[in-house]
Order: sequence, then C-alpha cells, then structure tokens
Amino acid sequence: MKNIILMKSSLLLIVILVIHSKCQQDLSGSIASIPRYHDTPCNDTNDIVSYFAPGLSDGYTIQINRRLTKGTQIRLKFDMEAMITENKEISRLVTLGNNVFKLVLLNDTTILNFEVRGQYSLLPPYLVSIKIKGEENCNEPDFGYFQRYPVGVEPRPDVPNLQCGRRQGPNQLITNGLLTKPGDWPWHVAIFRMERATLKYICGGTLISNIYVLTAAHCVTINNAAVLPESLGINLGKHNLIGGNANSQERGVYEVIAHEDFLPKTLDNDIALLKMSSAVEFNSNIQAACIWFDKLQEKLPSQTVHGTVTGWGFDQTESLSTVLQEATMPMIGDLECIRSKPLFFATILNGKKFCAGHRNGTSACNGDSGGGFSVYVPYEDSNFIKGYVKGAWYVRGIVSLSVAKLDTALCDPTEYVVFTDIGAYTDWINDHMD
Repeated sequence: MKNIILMKSSLLLIVILVIHSKCQQDLSGSIASIPRYHDTPCNDTNDIVSYFAPGLSDGYTIQINRRLTKGTQIRLKFDMEAMITENKEISRLVTLGNNVFKLVLLNDTTILNFEVRGQYSLLPPYLVSIKIKGEENCNEPDFGYFQRYPVGVEPRPDVPNLQCGRRQGPNQLITNGLLTKPGDWPWHVAIFRMERATLKYICGGTLISNIYVLTAAHCVTINNAAVLPESLGINLGKHNLIGGNANSQERGVYEVIAHEDFLPKTLDNDIALLKMSSAVEFNSNIQAACIWFDKLQEKLPSQTVHGTVTGWGFDQTESLSTVLQEATMPMIGDLECIRSKPLFFATILNGKKFCAGHRNGTSACNGDSGGGFSVYVPYEDSNFIKGYVKGAWYVRGIVSLSVAKLDTALCDPTEYVVFTDIGAYTDWINDHMD
C-alpha cells in the first residue's frame, strides 16, 4: 500500500510540472524545456523572476510581473555576452551593445517574458541591471542563484564583463610611441569632419558598443554647440590613416551627445558620445572596449595605474602620423601634477580629470584628443574555460588637453597630459546610451 501511495505522489508531481511548464509556455510563447526551478535574479524585488531547467540548453526565462503600459522602455544589462529573444507581439528588442539591450512595449501587459541565452549553456549571463522608465529595478543583482540548484552551471569567477575589451593580438603597450599592428587596438576609431567639401581627420575615439563611440566634447562642438551629425564621419578598424585597411568600416553619425555641462574654457566635462547611423559588425580589427568603473581598481596588480594611449597625433617630427601609434604611461596624482606646473594644472584639475605621462617625450599630442586611456584589467580565476578569457581592456580616460610649447599651438611632450576621468561619468555614459 505504501508503494502505491508513492507512485501516485510521483504521478502528481509530474502532472504539476507539466501544467507549470504549459503555463509558462503560454506566457513566454517560446520556452522549449520544462522550467523546473525559479528564483529571483535581483535580491531587492520579488516581481522579477527567473525560470530555468537543468542544463540550460535553451537558456532561461525572465518574467516581470508588473502592470506595464504601451511605450514603456525597459533597459537590460548582463554581465557577459547574451542573446535575448522577446515576444514580438508584446515588445520590440533593440541591441545597444556591451551586453545592453532595450525592450519597447508594443502593448499593455501585466506579465512580460523574454528568454536569455549565453555563449555557453553552463555559463548563463546574469542580470546586472534592469531599468524601467529610467528607474533602476535591480539594485542588488544576484550573481550566483543558478548555483543553488542542481542544473549543472559552472562556478563563475569574479569577472565584471566577459565580452568587451578583448583582441586577438598580444597585450601591449605617441610621440616617441611604438608603431602598432592591425588589430592591436580594435576599439580605437578615427573621427573626421567635413571642411570645405573635404573630410578632415580631427580626433580619435573609443568604440564602446556596436553603435556608440566615446570621445571628447571639444572634438565635436563649436562655440559650445554640438556640430551637425551629418558633418562627421567615423572610420573603424583603421591602422593606416590614409589608404585601405582590411576589415575596416565607415559609418555616418546619427546623433552627437556632448555633455550638457561642457565648458570649453576649462574643458570641464570634456566628454561626448557619437551614435552612429548604423551598427558596426565586429571582426578581428573592430571590437568594443569595456567602460571603466571604480571598483576595478581592486583588481589591478599595483596601486600605480598604467594605461595605453593610441592615436595618429603629431609625433616627434611634429607631423601627423599616418600609422596608429601607442604609448604606455602611468597615472599621476593631482598633487604631483600640480607641482610640475602649478599655474596650469591647479586651474584645470577638478576631481573629474586626471594626469598621466612620463615627462620624457612620450606623450599624447595634437590629434590624439578624444582617444582613450586604456587599462588592462586581469581577471582572477579566469581559466574556468581554458583560453576563454584572461582579462580585458577598459577605457579609463579620454585625452583632453596638454601643455602647449611656448609660442606654438603644439603640445609639449615633456609635460603631463590631462584626461577626462571615466570613473566620474559612468552613469552619464550608461544613461545616454539608449
């Protein structure tokens, strides 16, 4: 009799699982496997639920249990490469790059579902942020809930991003800089502006997604007003500034987003985003850099931060370089920077900029403006999949200004260079990448 009762109980469990699966399939419209487990991906809310099954071969489903109206925009960010599948009758998906997505609701709904898949089924992307109408709804993301269930998920290292900031070439180090090889800096771009019916190179920039380029505000403004987007052009994957480049691409600019508090006189808030007219296709010479945030400081092997600046700026012959050059330099504390030239740096540094350089002739110069100060961040315990990732490059600063030589408009390579500090503008960047 006891065995019969157990058999009935097992049958009941199977029936319950099938019914649960059918309910979820009706809601999401595309779940292929039975979601045997569920948990909340954000510790600070129970309205957002993750449904998943052993193996996660079909990914997992996130369900938002809220009344949402037509036109609502939902911004999603994951900690590694993700592919999102939405219910096309309910929402429209926009891929923003750097593991960021946007859902726009086409109808009112009380339950919104979408599927998430990663590059590896047993390394599922974790939700980092979910903004609804611009308001954060996941202030405490849970980066380990899959491991609480017997679904076969591999342990994850403490890695902030597993997609951006990687290249195929070796990890390397502009005046007195080193010549680069194609593909060494796949996120560095060339920005051109139309002048007298001719496109003229004006600045560098950093690709931070498949649609956005980060640069300096002074590169894309005139008299404190953003230039017309149609006057700009962007070349990506360039190594030689003139002539053909394998795997290079060209894009127009759809929108110029200069910081609203940019001050040309002091170059305060010298930061801007360029939204390209169409998304780029990533290849060996075109990749996005990661965006710096201050907690990464803990992962660096030393207190002194070394970054690499790349550009086609003026070299030691005071000529614009046609081949992309690179120079590695240390960040310098504000006090040391001010002591080197008090009258100049004391009026420039404001807590949202930093100095870097050697004062030995290796420097960024005219033409390098807008380019990134890229820092390599090694990842601990990153051999969980052999050869998958060992670290990534993060854009830490933007070339802003330098001391000019006496009676000239050219930079003095024996002085420190001032950079816009990305750490002070992470929220601004994320808020404007929509």
